[in-house]
Amino acid sequence: MAISEEYREFLLDLFGPLGAVRVRRMFSGAGVFHGEVMFALVAREALYLKADEQNRPAFETAGWPPFVYETPAGKRVQMPYWQVPDTLLDEVDELRDLARGAIDAAYRAARAKNTKKRRRP
Repeated sequence: MAISEEYREFLLDLFGPLGAVRVRRMFSGAGVFHGEVMFALVAREALYLKADEQNRPAFETAGWPPFVYETPAGKRVQMPYWQVPDTLLDEVDELRDLARGAIDAAYRAARAKNTKKRRRP
């Protein structure tokens, strides 16, 4: 089920103060982008924020689950996104702080990916 227009607008209002944010429908959910990097995703009516070695401990300590999907072959794949509890959607300042960390993680991942591409012969 795709996200509703109301939820899309909610995300833009919530994350808009962080800069150039856009929401793009993807598969059965949506990706939330800052510039050209995706820092959040919406799937199964839940919000997930991007994490890496620098900001992942906050998600793990809070006990929030990572985004996991199952392939058609039955393999479970964990993505670098961690679920934000619905109760945090009302804590705008705290959620925006977490989103800033997710944006930073997304840019770090993009830089690392670009560096690997340049090293290939």
